[in-house]
Amino acid sequence: MPNIKSAIKRVKVNEKKKLRNKMVKSAMKTQIKKFEQALTSDAASAASILPATVAQIDKTASKGVIHKNAANRKKSRLALRLNKLAAAK
Repeated sequence: MPNIKSAIKRVKVNEKKKLRNKMVKSAMKTQIKKFEQALTSDAASAASILPATVAQIDKTASKGVIHKNAANRKKSRLALRLNKLAAAK
């Protein structure tokens, strides 16, 4: 445990930020899992869930939890999976 006042504050602030980042990232992962479940069951329902999933990924990137290029990569891969499923049927 730090002794200097500013170091004590940094520990507290970092802990708060860590919890917020964890919450935001967890919400993004949950939304992606919902999309993937819909993808395995029905392409139409997956298509309706995709905009919400993309919005959640963008929200995570805007908060700085993940890099914007990582967000774009995730969105692209989800869209590709949906398009492959739609093309197969």
